[in-house]
Amino acid sequence: MRSNSSRPSVGRHRKITTSQTLKSRVALAATAAGTISMAGAGGAAAGALQADAQDQPAPAADYTLAADAEALPESASTSAPQVLSIAEYKPVTGLDDQLNKAVQATNERAAEAAAAAQATAVEAVGQAQGLTTAGITGANVVKPAEGVFTSGFGMRWGSMHSGMDIAGPIGTPILAAMGGTVIDSGPAQGYGNWIRIQHDDGSIAVYGHMSTLDVSVGQKVVAGQQIAGMGNEGFSTGSHLHFQLHPGGGAAIDPVPWFAERGVVIA
Repeated sequence: MRSNSSRPSVGRHRKITTSQTLKSRVALAATAAGTISMAGAGGAAAGALQADAQDQPAPAADYTLAADAEALPESASTSAPQVLSIAEYKPVTGLDDQLNKAVQATNERAAEAAAAAQATAVEAVGQAQGLTTAGITGANVVKPAEGVFTSGFGMRWGSMHSGMDIAGPIGTPILAAMGGTVIDSGPAQGYGNWIRIQHDDGSIAVYGHMSTLDVSVGQKVVAGQQIAGMGNEGFSTGSHLHFQLHPGGGAAIDPVPWFAERGVVIA
């Protein structure tokens, strides 16, 4: 027997009316149109701003290039770099001659200064010995050192003593007996230190046992000029000067009579 009770609504679809469908389509279309309209307005505004930016000139920079500060000469070309005019190189002529003259002038000034220093030294020696400058220069002869005469020329202790000895304190001034040129100045066997001077007449004087040396090889000296300080160097038993004289550069002679002949007393 069929029941009249109501059945559940399984599988039944809801019925949508035509009017509702139409209203939904109209609302969707309006929304889309509004969105498109806003996008179109934004695009139009952006396009207008871009057009205005292209029409406006770019602002000028407020600076000046260093190259623009000075005007180029009318002859300057903008298509090629400027070529500077440089004087042609010319070698210096006579350079060797100029250098030789400069060296010669320097040597002359040095010689003048040395001569002035020697003149001062000679004058001091002359004043100390009571002599004038003229009395101790040129071919004149002076005593080589002040002190005590201790040994003369001849045999001594079984061997030949080829000079004379004058004793004195270490550092006692030793003077050039005559003017000449220094040919040796330095250490020597037996003498400790020695100085040899070749005089203008060709004779050679030997000075030995000095503690200090005041002249060098090649130096010109005058009679009475200090050349060394007395000492006790080498084969020596006390501070003294050993002096030898070799006339013409030959064998040694007794210097005491040689000095006496020239007015200089040794003993």
